[in-house]
Amino acid sequence: MDILVTGGAGFIGSHLIDALRAEGHRVVCVDDLSLGRREHIAHHIGSSDFEFVKLNLLDEPALDALCATRHFDCVFHLAANSDIQEGATHLRVDLEKTFLTTFVTLSCMQRHGIRQVLFASSSAVYGERTTALREDSGPLLPISFYGAAKLAAEAYLSAFCENFDMQAWIFRFPNVVGERATHGVLFDFITRLYENPRELRILGDGTQEKPYLYVKDLVAAMLFIWKHAHGKINCFNIGVESTTTVSRIADIVVEEMGLRGVRYVYTGGDRGWTGDVPRFFYDLEKIKRLGWKPSKTSDEAIRHAVRAMLGKKRE
Repeated sequence: MDILVTGGAGFIGSHLIDALRAEGHRVVCVDDLSLGRREHIAHHIGSSDFEFVKLNLLDEPALDALCATRHFDCVFHLAANSDIQEGATHLRVDLEKTFLTTFVTLSCMQRHGIRQVLFASSSAVYGERTTALREDSGPLLPISFYGAAKLAAEAYLSAFCENFDMQAWIFRFPNVVGERATHGVLFDFITRLYENPRELRILGDGTQEKPYLYVKDLVAAMLFIWKHAHGKINCFNIGVESTTTVSRIADIVVEEMGLRGVRYVYTGGDRGWTGDVPRFFYDLEKIKRLGWKPSKTSDEAIRHAVRAMLGKKRE
């Protein structure tokens, strides 16, 4: 198939492109490189079935021109603001980079007759809950602007599917870890410990607890759902049933870096920042019924990711 991947030079997008090309698909990667990195996709550049286009999705004429010259079968839309904390400081970031990029992409798809869209959503759409997060639970009351923008984007996908005979797969991501990460708790901890191996600043009180999924498991789940779910709108939680606390993550990073006697300094409070959901866990019955399960637990995903990020040999 001919596939457009938006945000394809990013952490998750670049791993997705690896998997799509391994299956023999022809891929065009669009990224403005504000968060993505060219080196993530450098090993594909020069291949006859891959093209990289540096493009801001809000430049609608440029995206139109690309779609007019290439007959895409589907779009994997991953482009978004991935710095959730920034959304509370700069209020237009998620409006523009998370929601409007989705609207522009869907509008362009409609004009050029592209019927399949696969969308990277988030657990952030659920907001703060004390029960397991189910795809059909509601009301959905996100507490971050990122979550609000993702939820609005999901609503627009639904309306586009109904009005223009499109088909959508909505993937609600958990916390994702692995090599090529440019931000996130593992990236932050490793960076801080390289700077000061005696002390580690930890946001919140360390009891925040969430499921962490290895990036290659996430990509495998996305492709599995695409191949096995055939409704007009296919919405799935992707994750693991286990969870990991922030303090446990710190312990794993310290162990893998071979450090001893590291002092943890907590900033306090029950969450890392305003808009952060301190703990959640998914109900994964829907994806389990479809036949997919991850290869690693949450703790295993974190340890594997840390080793990959540190360049250590895997056991």
